[in-house]
Amino acid sequence: MENRIALQLLQELSVTGRRATCFPAEDIPTDDIASLLPEEHRASQKLKLPELAEGDIVRHYVSLSQRNMSVDTHFYPLGSCTMKYNPKRHERWAGLNGLINVHPYADGADIQGLLGILYEMQDMLAEISGLPSVSLHPAAGAQGEFAALLTASAYFADRGQDRKTVIFPASAHGTNPASASMAGYKCIQLKPSKTGLVNLEDLKQHLSNEVAVFMVTNPNTIGLFEFDIVEASRLVHEAGGLVYIDGANMNAILGKTRPGDFGGDMMHYNVHKTFTGPHGAGGPGAGPIAVRDFLADYLPGPVIVKENDAEGNTVYRLTNPPKSVGQLRSFLGNIGILLRGYFYIRTLGGPGLREVSEYAVLNANYLLALLKDVLDVPNGDRCMHEFVASASALKKQGITAMDIAKRLLDYGFHAPTVYFPLVIPEAMMMEPTETESKQTLDQFAATFKKIIAEDPEKVQSAPHSTPVCRPDEVKAAREPILTYCPCDVQLDLENKPATTEVVPSFI
Repeated sequence: MENRIALQLLQELSVTGRRATCFPAEDIPTDDIASLLPEEHRASQKLKLPELAEGDIVRHYVSLSQRNMSVDTHFYPLGSCTMKYNPKRHERWAGLNGLINVHPYADGADIQGLLGILYEMQDMLAEISGLPSVSLHPAAGAQGEFAALLTASAYFADRGQDRKTVIFPASAHGTNPASASMAGYKCIQLKPSKTGLVNLEDLKQHLSNEVAVFMVTNPNTIGLFEFDIVEASRLVHEAGGLVYIDGANMNAILGKTRPGDFGGDMMHYNVHKTFTGPHGAGGPGAGPIAVRDFLADYLPGPVIVKENDAEGNTVYRLTNPPKSVGQLRSFLGNIGILLRGYFYIRTLGGPGLREVSEYAVLNANYLLALLKDVLDVPNGDRCMHEFVASASALKKQGITAMDIAKRLLDYGFHAPTVYFPLVIPEAMMMEPTETESKQTLDQFAATFKKIIAEDPEKVQSAPHSTPVCRPDEVKAAREPILTYCPCDVQLDLENKPATTEVVPSFI
């Protein structure tokens, strides 16, 4: 049963004078605040913060967390997001004192162990991608795209070439054109094809000495492997351009094939997706980029290099490549996510990573086989790690993809990605990942079929079991309520209520 009291707003739970911790009176002289801060920098009134006991705070946030869905509690079939289980052993290792408590400004000589781990991570990501030079610096996949495009710009500028165009397929992730635009490029979108694959004829029409980069996801957003990727890469290279591989879907090809082997010149990893790290809701990510050797001098820094000192001892050093595009964020990157990814790779090894992809593809195809009799799958009976189904036929009966997504919540399932990619109407993109069991997939498919057979009005008004049914998402985005602070809640720290509590002498 829910704790209804704990789920009230913190301001509603607030009681004047209540504290989580009571400190003894100060026994050293203090200066008046007016002598320390000029008046123009002082608040005109006390902040109206809630006053709560520790138990109230803990119960409030634990009760809220129990309303949430998470990978630890529910099945997440989100397409293109690879929301897979995060092993707890990796959390413990990433939380080791010698790693988690390293100061971000620590001297390189004092963090040789950490730098050694990150150097190995660079090497492993280079091997997995088939691209020899790696920067761990970017903070997330989108920033990795941006960093790689800046790297490409620096490379072409160094060669005296003024290339200002980036090409991408119609099914590309939205961050591709956004990153290209931010990097100063003109964006060209290819026409969609009936197969869901890159339209080679349209690509040929747009290739010229103006093209800098062709950005493509492989396997693509439809969940299909671009079997013409080598030919597409050859065409781009003949035009003098570079091929960028969006690494969002690496979960399907680990240990099977490498972007560098099928024509990619640059790519980013989503370490938090492919190598298990908690992500979502704007949480931490890591987007290292891997590039061919001729692009290494332009990478964002710092990167880690391995050397021998005068005594022949191995040392690791932070350095910026000679023609680096610079530093895009603070420090070395999101170290916590990089560490989780490092431990994941080291735990599984090469054969284990290969099995990850095998089971991810097997699970996706199994779920596709279970659902294809009730949903249209426009691009075939087989897929890689994910597939995109369409609820268009159901819409004629009054049930949309969003209706099904909302109704799934009532049965304890997170919804799949809906309405993306835009090239498929009423799209429902599903990616079960390798960590899901057959029992879970069977139950999910059975629930899906049960929902489709329900009274349309019941599905259209779902969810029925959540605190909020169907918020106005447009209004929530455009007119968010960011604060709640009722006028009658006052915080007076100077006039705290008297207490008769006896304080033990040992405090």
